[in-house]
Amino acid sequence: MANTHTSFRESVERMFTHAAGLMTLPPGLEEKIRVCNSTYTVRFGVRLRGQIQTFTGYRSVHSEHMEPVKGGIRYSLDVNQDEVEALAALMTYKCALVEVPFGGSKGGLRLDPREWNEDELERITRRFTYELSRRNLISPSQNVPAPDMGTGEREMAWMADAYKRLHPDDINAKACVTGKPRTAGGIDGRVEATGRGVQYALREFFRHDDMMKRAGLEGTLAGKRIIVQGLGNVGYHAALFLAREDKALITTVIERDGVISNPQGLDIEALRQHIVSTGGVKGFAGGDWRADGKAALEDECDVLIPAAMESVIHGENADRIRCKVIIEAANGPVTADADEVLKRKGVVIIPDMYANAGGVTVSYFEWVKNLSQISLGRLERRHEEARARMLVEELERLSADTGLNWTLSKGFKEAFLTGADELELVRSGLDDTMREAFGKMKEVWVGNSKVDDMRTAAYVVAIRRISNVYGSLGL
Repeated sequence: MANTHTSFRESVERMFTHAAGLMTLPPGLEEKIRVCNSTYTVRFGVRLRGQIQTFTGYRSVHSEHMEPVKGGIRYSLDVNQDEVEALAALMTYKCALVEVPFGGSKGGLRLDPREWNEDELERITRRFTYELSRRNLISPSQNVPAPDMGTGEREMAWMADAYKRLHPDDINAKACVTGKPRTAGGIDGRVEATGRGVQYALREFFRHDDMMKRAGLEGTLAGKRIIVQGLGNVGYHAALFLAREDKALITTVIERDGVISNPQGLDIEALRQHIVSTGGVKGFAGGDWRADGKAALEDECDVLIPAAMESVIHGENADRIRCKVIIEAANGPVTADADEVLKRKGVVIIPDMYANAGGVTVSYFEWVKNLSQISLGRLERRHEEARARMLVEELERLSADTGLNWTLSKGFKEAFLTGADELELVRSGLDDTMREAFGKMKEVWVGNSKVDDMRTAAYVVAIRRISNVYGSLGL
């Protein structure tokens, strides 16, 4: 049977058009913001396994209203031009929403990384980097890739090294990509960033009683039943932090080989180790397994976290979804058709351009770190500790002089006297970014009677900011 689902690109464009239609933009500006500026398609050969293997790659630049442009590179057999251009558009709106000074871009290489060994993948990645560099599609000042599906720290380290070899006189070469290992110019907290951002986004939603009321929820995250689809990097970290730190119950995890469920909550760390060692969730002793992952999306829960592929919730299954909140950890997991159905049902959707913005936010911190050539907190940490110690010593002296004889608790004193390290500063900056962006979305959602959901509010905020930049440039 033919696939009749709304495509990812069609969904992004429909959602953009809906939001832009609620705004008053100068003539022609809506189209200028909508269209993708350019897409480069490359086909290159690498001699592997005794013959020349040909690979197809893409790098799309959606908007250069700010530069550099920013966006991940994914390795997948499903990579195609439409998908890359839709993801680049989403990156433009995402960066504008969370106020990081980037335009939107995205890239992809059509291959299954599981079919190639590490040495082969390195040779492919370095050649792809060469092709991108020749056209200024990787550069600290023009286009800065990052990890995405099928790529990670390892691939980013290869790309950064390949770029440096091609541009040995570029002092900012490390800033040509983000998501690198800490030892290769990366930043603490980047690996967990997107999942941590999902946690912060959900925490922020639960801080607003009026928002929870719209979803029919109350209380805190503690004890809330959560289904996670996809326990890759993003889904794993989101689930781990929500379970450990917020005491939520991760009742179901959906993976390629089926579904594992436990109404009392799954041990996410143990499940992750099981997946790494066996390749799937089947056989995990801490829950009940079943084969039908698509049906599990329709299980009853408080929060559904699709953290894998786009378009998994569509017009055909949306009416059977039985959650109160969907938080889009993946890009585009809910199609435009499904979005309309879910809104009618009263399901609140925390949109992808906000929910998974943790990755690009911390990538921004890494880029700034690389350009400044210094770790976050290195200049001020010991100064903060010295000032805190002065305050503690003065309080203790006053206590002794006045005969009060009170003392600060050991735990408080140790915490107060320790300056923030890079990881703490990254998490603080990410938390602040997610809170600020949520506030702007809420302001539009609550303050404009024409805006009937959080996704539309996010688009309105993003489009308005992009429009203001173009206005200041004279367009």
